[in-house]
Amino acid sequence: MPSAAYRMCHVPPQTDFEYSSDKQMAVQANALRGSSTNKTNHPSHSGRLTTKACENGNTTMIRPLSTKVKCQSFGEQWYMKLLVLWVIAGIIASMWVFYSMNADIVKRRRGTLSNMCEERAWMLQDQFVASMNHVRALTALVTTFALEKQPSALDQTTFAAYTARTSFERPLMSGVAYAQRVLHPEREAFEKAQGWIIKRMHSNDVQPARGEYAPTVLTQETLSHLASLDMMSGEEDCENILRARASGKGALTGPFRLLESNHLGVVLTFTVYKRDLSSEATEEERIQATAGYVGGAFDFESLVENLLRQLAGSQAIIVNVYDITNKSRPLVMYGPNTTDTNEIHVSSLEFGDPVRKHEMRCRFYDPPSIPWSAITTSSGILVIVLLVAHILYAAVNRIEKVEEDYRKMEELKVRAESADIAKSQFLATVSHEIRTPMNGVLGMLQMLKDTDLNMTQKDYAHTAHESGKQLIKLINEVLDQAKIESGRMELESVPFDLRVILDDILSLFSAEIKDKRIELAVFVSKRVPDILVGDPVRLHQIITNLVGNSVKFTEQGHIFVCVHLAEDVDAVGVFTQKGYGSDDMDMQNLILSDTLSGSKAVDGRNSWSTFELLLKNEASQKTTFSSIKPSDPSECVNLVFTVEDTGVGIPLLAQERVFTPFMQADSSTSRNYGGTGIGLSISRYLVELMKGKMDFASQPNVGNHFLLQSACQERGS
Repeated sequence: MPSAAYRMCHVPPQTDFEYSSDKQMAVQANALRGSSTNKTNHPSHSGRLTTKACENGNTTMIRPLSTKVKCQSFGEQWYMKLLVLWVIAGIIASMWVFYSMNADIVKRRRGTLSNMCEERAWMLQDQFVASMNHVRALTALVTTFALEKQPSALDQTTFAAYTARTSFERPLMSGVAYAQRVLHPEREAFEKAQGWIIKRMHSNDVQPARGEYAPTVLTQETLSHLASLDMMSGEEDCENILRARASGKGALTGPFRLLESNHLGVVLTFTVYKRDLSSEATEEERIQATAGYVGGAFDFESLVENLLRQLAGSQAIIVNVYDITNKSRPLVMYGPNTTDTNEIHVSSLEFGDPVRKHEMRCRFYDPPSIPWSAITTSSGILVIVLLVAHILYAAVNRIEKVEEDYRKMEELKVRAESADIAKSQFLATVSHEIRTPMNGVLGMLQMLKDTDLNMTQKDYAHTAHESGKQLIKLINEVLDQAKIESGRMELESVPFDLRVILDDILSLFSAEIKDKRIELAVFVSKRVPDILVGDPVRLHQIITNLVGNSVKFTEQGHIFVCVHLAEDVDAVGVFTQKGYGSDDMDMQNLILSDTLSGSKAVDGRNSWSTFELLLKNEASQKTTFSSIKPSDPSECVNLVFTVEDTGVGIPLLAQERVFTPFMQADSSTSRNYGGTGIGLSISRYLVELMKGKMDFASQPNVGNHFLLQSACQERGS
């Protein structure tokens, strides 16, 4: 029950019940309540309506008790709390999905940036190390061909040609050069041998006297402007030279502006020794053995840019290379000087100088795009959550409305049941009270007809007597309907002779049949027992109603009533148009016309062919049912009654409401033929009380075929 699942509330009715002011109505109301006036009934288990009866003058009122019952909604507050929790949980879930998906997008973006940056850092470092190795190889070239051979086999022309041809092995270098170590006492002789004087860098002035010099004597064509310049006159180069000869390894300068190109770059320096030194040689030994210096210039602003442009791809990134030897003041070697630290990936670079530290910093050129996938997914989840919440909210409201409607329907049901019971009780009582004086009226009319009356008076008396009989019939039907509705219809169980009942019905309609010139026949199988136990009055009422309807609606043809044992009918089979297994329409029409009067019938069950089969089957049974003493006196006899007519039939649209009380085929039926339309509904109810069933077949302008099965007991011997 919905109210048990969601709400538990009792609402007192708002409307009073008021019935007729007749004194007898008050008596019936008291009988319905089962208590005397001015007493309060206990609530019925079938409803929640509590009534109180009171008498005011001649008026009896049945009204609900004005008890105030508080309605408590146990589930409504929890529903709203759960609904709010659901919405909050949905919002949290959608936010979590958004942040999760956005974090995944950022993670993948950072992973892409990391891969791109590492790839560029690896390529730059690999090319740089390769260039360093080739510069180191030049030191061996200078040692072999310039120092160990006298005179030197390596001059400027040879060195320029060799370095030009091997420049592809140093893709990141703009050029290489060799500077010879010259002490101050050796300066004059050196300058005479070379034919030029030692000059200062940046100004090209004569280099002032100092302890030693490092003038450039061999250069690649790209660095020809360095010839005769003292490398130790530049601050970065001097520091680099001193550090390289002291360590015996390659040394890098910090980033500075290169001569001529004015591009940002670094210089790599290797020391050329006069002899091979052990790895454990001291700094003094290395200085004494120094013959010169081989250096290479890296132009980062052009060379590195050309290298990285090859890997730019569809996702452009900004690359910066820094010298972080001094971490507090990193020096830019390549790329724009920016302070943006968002989405930066740092890759370390190893250029072979243990003193200098370098790193590559990468970031995307474009800012992160809007995470539409995360937004749409989280928004979709939120929309679904809100839709579900709306559906639940609407469902709760709908449930509450259904509960309210159910409560009202329960209230109306109790009122209707009370009113229906009172109406049925009233009809039963009033019908009984009317029937008693009507029987007296009919008796007096019959006695009046037996007196000496003239023809006109006899006609009047006969008409009044017949009208009274019809009124008694109507009253009996209304009384039966009232008993059925109130559940007070009961059956008797007395011995009776079925054949006598059918003879009485024949006699009842004989005059009307004679006037209409139609045939009325009754057949009872020999195997039907002579004496049965049941309710003969109700069985008489059922058959009379069916035959009466047939007589009323039949103008020509016949009416045929048959009674057989159900087992005999089952043995022969159910015979209809399709039961004979013939698809020949002429054959079917012949069967349906093979009837008592020769008129076409709606069904073939009572045709002569079927009748003959039934007779043969019954004849094959050597004993009749009544000649056998049943083993059980309460053994039931299942009878099959059929009533066939060739009347006007029932319209197709009206067939589904044939057994509905007070319903007829159309409005003209009652006007032309009379009747109330409750006879068939009462008959069907009586048949069901007898543990049987009633069915029919009808075709307009052909006729009707009613079939009923009923169970009776055979009287024991």
